Amino acid sequence: MKKSILSFTIILIFQFIIFSSFGQDKDKQDKKVFPFGLIEEIDSKELSEKRTLNIYLPQGYHSDSATIYPVIYVLDGSQYEDFPHIAGLAQFMNMYEILPKSIVVGISNLGRSRYRDFTYPSDDKQDLKAIPNNGGSEKFMNYIENEVMPLIEKNYKTSTHKTIIGQSLGGLLATEILFKKPYLFDDYVIVSPSLWWDNQKMVRKANNFLKNLSKNTTERKKENSNYERKIFVSLGKEHPVMHKVADKLVDSIKKLEETKNKTIHLFYEPILDQNHATILHLAAYKAFENFYKKKEENKK
Repeated sequence: MKKSILSFTIILIFQFIIFSSFGQDKDKQDKKVFPFGLIEEIDSKELSEKRTLNIYLPQGYHSDSATIYPVIYVLDGSQYEDFPHIAGLAQFMNMYEILPKSIVVGISNLGRSRYRDFTYPSDDKQDLKAIPNNGGSEKFMNYIENEVMPLIEKNYKTSTHKTIIGQSLGGLLATEILFKKPYLFDDYVIVSPSLWWDNQKMVRKANNFLKNLSKNTTERKKENSNYERKIFVSLGKEHPVMHKVADKLVDSIKKLEETKNKTIHLFYEPILDQNHATILHLAAYKAFENFYKKKEENKK
């Protein structure tokens, strides 16, 4: 199964690159373009710059239909980053009914903006040397909440169910959203999170931050008795510090999970035969497989 997933993804990426190049080559302007997705642009007031969203619509999607779809938001969502990979994975899992048909939204970066957008301000000298233009995560979270989500919900047939996927610094941001704005997403896929940032300050204060998650989950449960929140954490064979901080995050969520009467579900699956560069596809697959396991078991 792993080989088939990777093979499918490689083929999809190859096709996407080929067809994307058609619009750039004058000799191929008469060729049809592969209909992979849509592009939305936002003149962001939160970020004071124009930003791009890449959007995949599932097979059968029609704007006049009454059918609504959950939304998967992908950090590092540019066309040459993780968007085509996750959209292709969603399409593959849709074919085999492992994942409900979903809209996938790739939140694109702008140049090296991810280093600014995915980090909160650090006081660590090494962090400041490595990423001097850091500390923009609050504005970026506001951008997601106040501009990205409203645009998607206005223009597309969305349900209320939302998932976020982030890896590395994207995993750091996904964790910060979980801690500070837990109401934004129902499900979190956090892969190889860079929680070493700022001397591990965020993960060291995880128990305090998770009070927001506990409170929000309780409020959502009152509104919807079937409400559940799912959190998937994974990492490959990484630097020992990466494993240490991931374990701290997982331990804090486990404590909360034990007290929330089955409304919070944690899945922790290190994939040690993968590394930082290769883990995302398999981790995302396992996350969706775990999130929708009960539905699959009920079909048997």
